[in-house]
Amino acid sequence: MLDTSFAAAALPDHGALALLLRQNSPHGPLFEAADQRCGGALSRAMAPASFTGKKGQSCVVLGAAEAHPRIVLIGLGPDPAPRVFEEAGASAALALAREETATLIPGGTAADAAHAALGAQLRTYRFDRYRTKEPADDKPRLTTLTILADDPGAARSAHAPLAAARDGVFLARDLASEPPNVLYPAELADRCRALEQLGATVEILDEAALTEAGFGAILAVAQGSARGARVVVMHWKGAEGAPVALIGKGVTFDTGGISIKPAPNMEDMKWDMAGAAAVIGTMHTLAARKARVNAVGIVGLVENMPSGTAMRPGDVIRSLSGQTIEVQNTDAEGRLVLADLLWYAQDRFAPRVSIDLATLTGAIIVALGHHHAGLFSNNDDLATQLLAAGIASGEELWRMPLGEAYDKLIRSDIADMKNIGGRPGGSIIGAQFVQRFVRGPWAHLDIAGMAWATKDSALVPKGATAFGVRLLDQLIAAQFES
Repeated sequence: MLDTSFAAAALPDHGALALLLRQNSPHGPLFEAADQRCGGALSRAMAPASFTGKKGQSCVVLGAAEAHPRIVLIGLGPDPAPRVFEEAGASAALALAREETATLIPGGTAADAAHAALGAQLRTYRFDRYRTKEPADDKPRLTTLTILADDPGAARSAHAPLAAARDGVFLARDLASEPPNVLYPAELADRCRALEQLGATVEILDEAALTEAGFGAILAVAQGSARGARVVVMHWKGAEGAPVALIGKGVTFDTGGISIKPAPNMEDMKWDMAGAAAVIGTMHTLAARKARVNAVGIVGLVENMPSGTAMRPGDVIRSLSGQTIEVQNTDAEGRLVLADLLWYAQDRFAPRVSIDLATLTGAIIVALGHHHAGLFSNNDDLATQLLAAGIASGEELWRMPLGEAYDKLIRSDIADMKNIGGRPGGSIIGAQFVQRFVRGPWAHLDIAGMAWATKDSALVPKGATAFGVRLLDQLIAAQFES
């Protein structure tokens, strides 16, 4: 991870620099000092580059001064929000990637400096533990970034909760990136134990406990695999009162089961546990920053595999709620996992609200692409709060409908319901199925289009995104902390 620190706002004697500049505003004394040291080269470079400080603009000045061989100017726009500072910090880190050490001059407040540091850290994340022969020239060299601030102590204080969220994001990205032969249900459950070091309690239910309790839907999904299912209950009690319940689908590999998926791109199904990863990362964040909230995170961990013991299309299974489900497609397994988890969470903890995250349907990608996750809810207040948290965190949602017309499509001729209802409105039907196991305020986030990035973006390198960690942390901070 990129090592960042905060220091007093004085131009360093040497080293690469990145300056974040507002549009249509004076550039400040540190820019003037750097420009003077470079003999006016920064001012001269801005005009031919048409650099005005517009958001997203950048200008690289090389060799302007022996003390500062590389200087990067990055525009913030006229009135930058925290996310703009994050994206500018990320751009600065990328532009300085070939340097070993560098200094970032963000200007603005202590909070702005903290967000710039966070952006640099998020964008420089790498999952490279299995690369044994990567050439050194292919690796970024930047290891240390110093961020200047008028009040370094205030910047460090502002960065502390952001660092907790960063660590939660990195944990979720790491988990979703692991190969499925390394990260299977029992191993993922064991990794949750690390939360105990932060003061959370962690309880792991193995197959024997799940069988005794009656988790029939989860066990049906798992029965085709040689690796047994696990349910992990993580509890952070930073306040009294009913908890916020966070529920995560954790299919550590999804072949589709007997209704097997096509071979192309099946390797991507290692991240079918991204919902669980987001819940684990959020619980880490809450515990790390000592959030003043009672929160419980519950993840269901299974492999969906075809074998002689796998569930079949046509099987009827009995869920933890007692409701029976006709399985018509074994690749619609995530909703079976959520059905038992939601019922268990509500029965045991009587939460204030329940929020589940799942890479549930490809249909949500058809509907929303890779720009928003789908939001389904039975509670307008909770939906509004989640939409606002999505905008504030940059992890945006789009509300989708629920209704009786969709619910009719999952009526079964032989059981209480069936697990599919046809191709049209597939993401809505999945949510409608899950709602049958809900009591109280609830939201379902279908993150299938947002869990994995096929190309780099402002704050997320290609790969696992950890979508949901910052969203849920923002929601809880804004709405549920005492």
